[in-house]
Amino acid sequence: MLLIKNGRVIDPKTKTNAILDILIDEDKIIKIDEHIEEENADVLDATNLIVAPGLIDNHVHFRDPGFTHKETLETGANAAKAGGFTTVVCMGNTKPCVDNVEVLQDIQKRAESLPIHVLQTANVTLGMKGKELTNMVSLKEAGTIGFTDDGVPISDPKVMLEAMRVAKSLNMPISLHEEDPALVGSAGVNAGPIADSLGIAGASHLAEETITARDCLLAKETGCRIDIQHLSSGTSVDIIRFMKNLGVDVWTEVTPQHLTLTEEDVLTQGANAKVNPPLRSETDRMKLIEGLVDGTIDMIVTDHAPHAREEKDKGIVHGAPSGMIGLETSLALSLTALVEPGFMKVEDVIEKMTLKPAEFYRMDKGTITVGKDADLCIFDENEQWIISEADFHSKSHNSPFIGRRVKGRVRYTICGGKIVYSHNQEVA
Repeated sequence: MLLIKNGRVIDPKTKTNAILDILIDEDKIIKIDEHIEEENADVLDATNLIVAPGLIDNHVHFRDPGFTHKETLETGANAAKAGGFTTVVCMGNTKPCVDNVEVLQDIQKRAESLPIHVLQTANVTLGMKGKELTNMVSLKEAGTIGFTDDGVPISDPKVMLEAMRVAKSLNMPISLHEEDPALVGSAGVNAGPIADSLGIAGASHLAEETITARDCLLAKETGCRIDIQHLSSGTSVDIIRFMKNLGVDVWTEVTPQHLTLTEEDVLTQGANAKVNPPLRSETDRMKLIEGLVDGTIDMIVTDHAPHAREEKDKGIVHGAPSGMIGLETSLALSLTALVEPGFMKVEDVIEKMTLKPAEFYRMDKGTITVGKDADLCIFDENEQWIISEADFHSKSHNSPFIGRRVKGRVRYTICGGKIVYSHNQEVA
């Protein structure tokens, strides 16, 4: 047994926010009270620490199979647990992509031995080509958590409409990468003065906004639950707010990088700040924060996208791939960008990183409740630290945040009742 003592327990589902003890037996929480004594338990002293549900990330790339020089299931899981995550959802743009049961089951089988819960999405279309649907029925039966062609948009509205109809019949969600390729001159950098100074066309905000509006309308027609992934445009926030008011079952996610950085950072961080969709203006950044605060945006995710150093070293103009890692830094960046300036309370950030991601996929997670899985993140909201490459457990280190001072440090990650990560701390 494991006894967590004197932590500030914050549970967004039950609205608990109090100093409590938590007793864990095997993989379940068996008691929560002000003072628990148990002679046979190992004791973890959480005085001055926050005890939250294990973080949940609905959008990661572990690059396995096919791109294991960037990341593997094992290294990805190690990065996740160091960031306080106990459940992550992998995208299906691997090689081969996850458009059939065989690839899905291979990943699932290898994920069984990992220290955290690694769930896998399947593709909407065969080969992620946007033309022909996968066998969504058999993929659901094989245990996929949801469907996505993340990495590329589904351009054909007829294909998208049919996919939503099938997904709705299966009570399964679709997550959408919304960038109309016809409106993307070059990926990874916002179309505007920064792109102009680099001599590239850039990606217009219209690329995201137009297809976001289209797919919300298709979701309204079909009743399908959708997720607009990694939102970057302030106008997209307005569109989604309007669509939610119409009753559309649309959910939205935002990344710490889009909450923290702007297109200006491309000039200092180079290819490490190249992401799809791109970092945009300060006005967009503030509207993303506004959307989080008013509930238009539901989830904070990382879009953890590892790339090898030699790939990023090609530079923006010469073909460096888009994406950055984010699992180890997500909580600290979110607390620093949102709680420190007073935009949100710590309990609100926790909700966006635990309960809301769980609710989107209808997982029985994201809460600290007797009888539920003992998946917990214990962190110090006040500890300041400077992000360095030594903090990364990912196979790749492509981050624009190296050298940045942040506030909030994960001390322990507990998954299934086991301490799977400890930052310079010991259990009595």
